[in-house]
Amino acid sequence: MTDVLRRGRASLAFSFLVQGVAFALLVTRIPAIQHRYGVSDALLPAFLAAVPVLAGVGSVSTERLVKRVPPSRLLRWSQPVVLLALLGVGAGERMVELGVALAAFGLAVGVLDASMNMLGVSLQRSYGRSIMLSFHAAYSLGGIVGASLAWAGAHWDLALWVSYLPVVAVLLPAVLMGSRWYVDDGDAAPAVEEKAVGEGQVVVFKWLLPLCLVMTVAYIGDSTVSNWSAKYLQDVLGSSEQMATVPYNVYMVTTLLGRAIGDLGVRRFGAVAVVRSGALVAAGGFAVVAGAPGAWVGMLGFTLLGLGLCVLVPQTFAAAGRLFPGASDAAVARLNVFNYVGFLIGSPLVGALGDLWSYRGAMLVPMVLVLVTLVYARSFAAQPDRYGGGHERPRTADVGRGSNGL
Repeated sequence: MTDVLRRGRASLAFSFLVQGVAFALLVTRIPAIQHRYGVSDALLPAFLAAVPVLAGVGSVSTERLVKRVPPSRLLRWSQPVVLLALLGVGAGERMVELGVALAAFGLAVGVLDASMNMLGVSLQRSYGRSIMLSFHAAYSLGGIVGASLAWAGAHWDLALWVSYLPVVAVLLPAVLMGSRWYVDDGDAAPAVEEKAVGEGQVVVFKWLLPLCLVMTVAYIGDSTVSNWSAKYLQDVLGSSEQMATVPYNVYMVTTLLGRAIGDLGVRRFGAVAVVRSGALVAAGGFAVVAGAPGAWVGMLGFTLLGLGLCVLVPQTFAAAGRLFPGASDAAVARLNVFNYVGFLIGSPLVGALGDLWSYRGAMLVPMVLVLVTLVYARSFAAQPDRYGGGHERPRTADVGRGSNGL
């Protein structure tokens, strides 16, 4: 490994961590944001849905922008916008100000998420082994830090802007400094002999579709936790506002643990086995949450959800990079849109079912959906045939084993 790759990996991991902090500070304070701006329960799902819609627009734009601008530059300037938009959410007073801040947050997050994962996929290819889960582990660590700061803000009854300002003041210059060491796909020679198989490859959507479905399902589950765990614990299981910030923290802790060892699991057992196991554990977690008699059992369910869902998203991005090695940026940007499709479906779906039926019953829907992953698990072992031009066919291989596995 060269120093360029090591620095690139460290700086990108820090970027994932910062995004975890920012996102956790937003979603774990949704009840406080709702109270500050007087957003009704009926209107709240619309605000929550607007963020992933605009993020999808940002991700689609990134697919076009990377043809002219390197992903590292897009990440360098989108992350500060996310942090400043978060501060705007905490500092505003009128609903229109909340709308503008959330719009800026959503658009910038779309660019940020796509460019981060583009850089992660290309670095994994250069390393020649599975490292994608380590980046998402850094995101989980950031989520723990952010959720802990949110808990402190709720505990001491701090105004939102008081909670957000010190975080932005510290992280904004740090990410600008760290961005100097991002590594684009062409900046360092890969560890394997072939730099990019199928250069000029075209992303065939029907080959990408199974991964898009898994990404959607994974984020339906994740958005259920991030957007509804605090409200579920407080309104359904009768916890305090302070304790209601804990489930997301628990979820992120177990997500961190799962991702910290996930790359080793992929190398040892292959991506297919890891993804199947994750789907089964996540389904069990939703079942426990739906049937929980109290807050502590509900916390156990969110623990299982973290362990199960944590492997799905990083492995989906990694699988897209393997499937289209000559067009990984385009594949990642297109796949990333389904991140927001999952959020767009998951948050309003749980809210609507909770109002019409019950929030306990609503938790069973993502439980069933996450089991869809089992049907498409073999897609995570797909690699492109190494012959012919850009239109390469996927074949089955046990990816993740040996020195040349991603």
